[in-house]
Parts: sequence; C-alpha cells; structure tokens
Amino acid sequence: MTTLHVPDMTCQHCVATITKLIQQADHNAKIEIDLSQHKVAVEGTLTADALVALLDDAGYTPAVI
Repeated sequence: MTTLHVPDMTCQHCVATITKLIQQADHNAKIEIDLSQHKVAVEGTLTADALVALLDDAGYTPAVI
C-alpha cells in the first residue's frame, strides 16, 4: 500500500477527482482517503512514483509518506 500526503486536497470535489483519476489508471485499486488528514492510501498495481505523477499532472502536490 502506498500512502500519499496531498495538502491541497481540501474538499469532497478533490476526493472525487483523485478517486476517479486513480480508478481510471487502475480499475481494481483500493483507495482510502482521509480528507481531514489530507491522506490518500492506495493498494493496487500503481507504483508510488506513478501515483505521484498522476496527481501532480492533475495539479495536486502529493508526497509519499
């Protein structure tokens, strides 16, 4: 499982956008999001680098925890 800190994830729209992006790249990914802690945990086939690049391309600033 890869856990990311996404400080600019601030609302439910961000949660929905991030969830959709990850699911498009890995349909079977298990995603847990804690909006209050700005954390996104992903279990699936995407590497940490791929997840960071995916969210970075969407305008977020993720960092692996």
